[in-house]
Amino acid sequence: MSLKERDKKHLWHPLTQHKIHPDALPIVKAEGALLFDDDGKEYIDGIASWYTAMYGHCNPYIIEKVNEQMRNLDQIVFAGFTHEPAIHLSEELIKILPQNQEKIFFSDNGSTANEVGIKMALQYHFNKGEKRNTIIAFNDGFHGDTFGAMSASGLSVYNGPFEDFFIDVQRIATPNKENFDEVIKELLRIISTYDVAAFIYEPLVQGANAMHMFEAVYLNEILQICVTNNIITIADEVMTGFGKTGKNFASEYMETKPDIISMSKALTAGFVPMAVTSCTQEIYNAFLDDSIGKAFFHAHTYSANPIACSVAIAGIELLGSEEIQKNIKTIIKSHTDFDAKIKNHPKIKTTRQKGVIYALDLDIEMDRYGKKRYEIFDHFMQHGVCLRPLGKTIYILPPYVITKDQLNKIYDTILMLLSNL
Repeated sequence: MSLKERDKKHLWHPLTQHKIHPDALPIVKAEGALLFDDDGKEYIDGIASWYTAMYGHCNPYIIEKVNEQMRNLDQIVFAGFTHEPAIHLSEELIKILPQNQEKIFFSDNGSTANEVGIKMALQYHFNKGEKRNTIIAFNDGFHGDTFGAMSASGLSVYNGPFEDFFIDVQRIATPNKENFDEVIKELLRIISTYDVAAFIYEPLVQGANAMHMFEAVYLNEILQICVTNNIITIADEVMTGFGKTGKNFASEYMETKPDIISMSKALTAGFVPMAVTSCTQEIYNAFLDDSIGKAFFHAHTYSANPIACSVAIAGIELLGSEEIQKNIKTIIKSHTDFDAKIKNHPKIKTTRQKGVIYALDLDIEMDRYGKKRYEIFDHFMQHGVCLRPLGKTIYILPPYVITKDQLNKIYDTILMLLSNL
């Protein structure tokens, strides 16, 4: 029985309507920017496997560090115990995070990192004797699949059956030159009407919202208003973190830094699940009290798993290396050159870029998960390129180790698509 047939017996895949799309492609090996299926065909991973494997699949340096850690300490409960990998990772993270970040809280994935951030913000006000129960978020943002994170997310395709159970969230549009005054007006109206605890946002790039991008200058104004009104700011850097925007974190583009930052995905380089929520000393201090009831009672069994910590430490070392920083600059320039070549193509409506993230919108009408989307996906896969269109948006977010030839093949396959539309 083939892997594809065995898969169908028991597995339920994410973001999949199995009645319409019953087959999953078996991948048996990965190396660098390449994936290999069970027939030996190779694919260029143009999205770093959902923005995780940024230093390349099966990176030998990370494997070496994981092997060393596995021989020493595999797992230990993190309540009441600690270990060197977690301490070391916290030190390395603080070095590259915005300067106001001081404390590190571990969890399992991007959704829980945001869930932790939302809970921290709500309890921060609770511990100070204030009842603030409203969150502000952007329209069409995405923050995860747990209930707090879903509540803050605005993409109804993910949330429809659960909306009656959400926490209170008020939304504003992502700001731009044309709507900025109206966005600020609506923000101030919400603040004056509701007891607002926090503002959660994806800084500069909304990943699931078809890589929608907006300018730092406008976001900074919103953050300043939140600070003035003692509203906790939560930067969801699950997608944008660890170099993808051209800086270690997208929050570095704003003068006003967040109170809380959530991280996952590239944190552990595609090897193992782990997430981190960082915060300022002020947030942490609000939980210090003689009453145990003011402690932060949130825990995950695998919090700060030593093996995951060793992966993250190795990833941060690679991120800061001369080679990876040079590669990031090369990818950014390659995207910019490609954009100059195709941005005026008659089949393209708009293009945009932030760091190594490049996106274009096709000038056609189609549903986000409609038939045409799967035809475009199949076009790329047939030509050995793994890209996952978000509706009519095609985006590239490659591993930092991708070669020039591999990147050019991605570009050529996009050009081939455009000529066939």
